Amino acid sequence: MPIKSYLAHPHTGKKNALITALSKIANCEVIPAENRDLLIVVTDTNSKVEDENLKETIEAIESLKLLVMVSGFDTPKQD
Repeated sequence: MPIKSYLAHPHTGKKNALITALSKIANCEVIPAENRDLLIVVTDTNSKVEDENLKETIEAIESLKLLVMVSGFDTPKQD
């Protein structure tokens, strides 16, 4: 299951709109920075396909200026 963390930079004046949009997405946790116009986004999905779809959904948000992956890993399923 892929788990990734991102830094999300909103367009100027759009931080709250971005928080709202990201908070509505399943498998996505949002942590706003207190001293910067920046959000930490953590995603946790069940497959690579689900992860790719989630990233595309996030990147389509109009209030998002830039999304940068900070860390990511995939744990293989155990039989």
